[in-house]
Amino acid sequence: MATTAGLTRTSPAVIGGSLTVAQGAALSVGAVLGTGVITLPALAAAVAGPASLLAWAALVLLSVPLASTFAALGARHPDGGGVSTYVRRAFGERAAGAVGWCFFFAIPVGAPPASMMAGGYVADVVGGGRTTTVVVAAGLILGTGAMNLAGLRFSGRVQLALASVLALLMTATVAVALPHGSTASLTPFAPNGWAATGTAAAVLVWGFAGWEAVASLAGDYRDPRRDVPRATGIAVVVVGVLYLGLATTSVLVLGPATGRSQAPLSDLMAISLGEQARVVTAVVAVLLTIGAMNAYFAGGSRLGAALARDGALPRLLARGGDAGEVPRRSIALVTVTSALSLVVAVVRGLGLTPLMLLATGCFTLVYVLGTASALRLLPRGTVAWWTALVAFVSVTALLVVNGVHALWALGLAVLSLGYRSGVRGWERRPSAGP
Repeated sequence: MATTAGLTRTSPAVIGGSLTVAQGAALSVGAVLGTGVITLPALAAAVAGPASLLAWAALVLLSVPLASTFAALGARHPDGGGVSTYVRRAFGERAAGAVGWCFFFAIPVGAPPASMMAGGYVADVVGGGRTTTVVVAAGLILGTGAMNLAGLRFSGRVQLALASVLALLMTATVAVALPHGSTASLTPFAPNGWAATGTAAAVLVWGFAGWEAVASLAGDYRDPRRDVPRATGIAVVVVGVLYLGLATTSVLVLGPATGRSQAPLSDLMAISLGEQARVVTAVVAVLLTIGAMNAYFAGGSRLGAALARDGALPRLLARGGDAGEVPRRSIALVTVTSALSLVVAVVRGLGLTPLMLLATGCFTLVYVLGTASALRLLPRGTVAWWTALVAFVSVTALLVVNGVHALWALGLAVLSLGYRSGVRGWERRPSAGP
């Protein structure tokens, strides 16, 4: 999950169109860089071996048309609603409700792997293996829920600071560890076959979710048509360099051990700076996870209240959704379902990858609907329209590569349509006479 990625991103409030290109680029980088990167190199390598580097490169390349499409939408239709606004304009309320469901119900399946990533770093330092990982994960889920119930949340500046710390840590890790790498680690290049590269790409969507935030910020720029594309271009380059640098360093330095590592950043830092570096990396991992989960729980609970207000979820969840209020019922639902998801994962012995694929399926479907709306809203035949077409085809292919895990996202979309139709049908029923 991106550090400020998710449903409604908590970013510094910039009012009156005062956002500069540099600030916008920083916010966009912060929206995409996330906690997943602390474990994604290992997960991707476990799936596809060194060939996972091709998946990383493919996702970086996909970021160009995808981010450009949302930048074009934001520049032409600056609105804080982001993807849901564009989908509503292009396809109506039902499609917008489907986007909302995909975002909202991605949290219960996304929170356990995000928290277990941090738990893995703690276990790497204190020991205890999977038990420590699960205990830390449960503590993060319940603690984040309690923070939000109390009305506490990280400010946008803190979120941005955490993302900056992550970027600096990634840069430092690459700089100190890369000299210890060897090209011999690239052999065999595709030990699990070339098809595994597609699965690795589907997993990596986790680390690239966040480009839709570009559109949400568009109205805050001084000159959206000029500044949004510039800020987006800077962000794409920075994110691409950081991700590819870290993934390449992990494979070259750790070799086959990359896929077995539960704390690849710690392993890389320990090689160059000693075992004491593991403690620092674990602390950073936990703080980043708290920040990311706080953003998801806060944004997700508000989204749930908004969906309930609009009739896309049960009305009882709408309470507390107004400005200045705390949507405690929605927060409680997010927390309980996330905890239950963690219990299921532990009982069933699920690893991080299956749950991440369920969550990334939701993100990918949102991108499919977002780019499809761009094809209807952007001037046909323009460079922006053709770019949106490339993005649409690419994310649709990613959804297919997601395999059976995509059924979770597609099922949510169908259920949202069924729920909306059922509610409206019930509201149209004549009242029973005396």
